[in-house]
Amino acid sequence: MPDAAIAFLQKLIETPSPSGFEEANAAHYREYLTPFADSLTTDRHGNTIAAVNPDAPVRVMLSGHIDEIGFIIHHIADEGYLYFRPIGGHDSVVVVGQRVSVHTKTGVVPGVIGKKPVHLLTSDERDKGKVELHDLWIDCGVTGGKDEIIAAGVALGDCVTYAVGYQPLLGGNVAARAFDNRIGAWVVAEALRRVSEMNPQVGVFAVATVQEEIGLRGARTAAYGIDPHIGIAVDVSFATDYPSMDKRKVSELKLGKGPGILFGANANRKLSDYLVKTAEGGEIPYQISVAAGGTGTDANAIQINRAGVTTGLVDVPLRYMHTPCEIINLSDADNAAQLLANACAGFTTEDNFIP
Repeated sequence: MPDAAIAFLQKLIETPSPSGFEEANAAHYREYLTPFADSLTTDRHGNTIAAVNPDAPVRVMLSGHIDEIGFIIHHIADEGYLYFRPIGGHDSVVVVGQRVSVHTKTGVVPGVIGKKPVHLLTSDERDKGKVELHDLWIDCGVTGGKDEIIAAGVALGDCVTYAVGYQPLLGGNVAARAFDNRIGAWVVAEALRRVSEMNPQVGVFAVATVQEEIGLRGARTAAYGIDPHIGIAVDVSFATDYPSMDKRKVSELKLGKGPGILFGANANRKLSDYLVKTAEGGEIPYQISVAAGGTGTDANAIQINRAGVTTGLVDVPLRYMHTPCEIINLSDADNAAQLLANACAGFTTEDNFIP
């Protein structure tokens, strides 16, 4: 991958963007695609839409959500402790003890998510087992109570993210918070950059969607506005190549073996077959992903837009979803971008994906 593409990915990861707070990363997305896009807009909802050949009679929407899970401050205690609500889905076992960043209007205030020590739990608390998120708080180290934390700039409605960044690992793997789904936004952006040099017959719209983690909201509004004939979402999916993953319950996906191509009710079978054919024709490694019904991805919202959209889903395998240290393999993302670029370059105005 080009150095500029890696730098773009790192910038996406390092910039906090929980659902409802995506503006800063939308700016990075626009900056990266400005040299390659024929049009570049941000809609009223916050979705950023970069297009190549936008006036073509057939429109293809590539969707990768740019938001991440996080927290939002909803109560400041008299002692200066911060209470929060989740943005997106969290496992409270993972949350305890994490270092976090509180993002205020004036800067970042560091903190730690606190919990009553195990030594001091009552028998009832021990029997209860899993702690509830509302029993946790953020400790920013204040000694002067509520006035001190407010003076530091913290206010109700500030967002919070894990204080974890981009970390290369062995084997071409990388760990970070928010690969779900910055990597999807990166893939569709990189696919647009590549297809911009391939003279596609169709219009290609690469969308960094917002608010996926709280209900696929951005994909709904973006798809309605673009009204695509074909829509392909890119998101992470559960890798199964680590302990405790039961392949009888989850499609087998491994890091470094290529992106997944979805087969199931949330994907048009003709389009999925086309993506497989495109991968094989370009010698791009791929894996098969299976879902019986709808998926918790932008593909779900795109498919039922207006009178229905020919929809596909490309997965980037990921370990430890919705934790501060999600792991992907960069080659899977690179291959996903090339697959989408080749697919878009191969679409014609005569294609018929009606089942």
